[in-house]
Amino acid sequence: MPFTFHQLNIPGPLLIDPVVFHDERGFFKEVFKLPDFLAFGVKKPLAQINRSHSRKNVLRGLHYQKQPFAQAKLIQVLAGKIFDVAVDIRRGSPYYGQWAAVTLQAQDHQMLFIPEGFAHGFVALSDEAQIEYYCSDIYSPAHERGIAYHDPQLKIAWPVKDPVLSPKDTQYPLLKDSDHDFTYEE
Repeated sequence: MPFTFHQLNIPGPLLIDPVVFHDERGFFKEVFKLPDFLAFGVKKPLAQINRSHSRKNVLRGLHYQKQPFAQAKLIQVLAGKIFDVAVDIRRGSPYYGQWAAVTLQAQDHQMLFIPEGFAHGFVALSDEAQIEYYCSDIYSPAHERGIAYHDPQLKIAWPVKDPVLSPKDTQYPLLKDSDHDFTYEE
């Protein structure tokens, strides 16, 4: 199998190590292979790929989309380094409001899988960071939502003191006031 999947501190998000083949020409790796991912919780194939570029201390998130356009995401860093966070927002989950975080950097080739029912955010730790997101559904502005990155209930240990935010990200509500429609299923 070209991937090793690692459970994090809460069920759902997975840290993924792909097998990377290096030689004098460079490297080759598989980023996604449906049968392998199905075995670890991917329920829908990927529908959209996004790329972002961020300067140091730019924080994007915490974002999600409501049903029927909920998105699972597979995140990889193409250049630089980020602190990447997934927050469980599934009502009834024993992990509701808890978060998992990993530091991803391009040279490690690791990826983070975030299933539907989780809010996602990251902060760039390097001078420049390029991130690619593989999403299980298309972007739908009418279903886009978010949670305040600094929600005191979440207590996320962001590794920056004064992040750079978009105007939209400064307006998101706390988790307790957020508009989400995810429920926990065992």
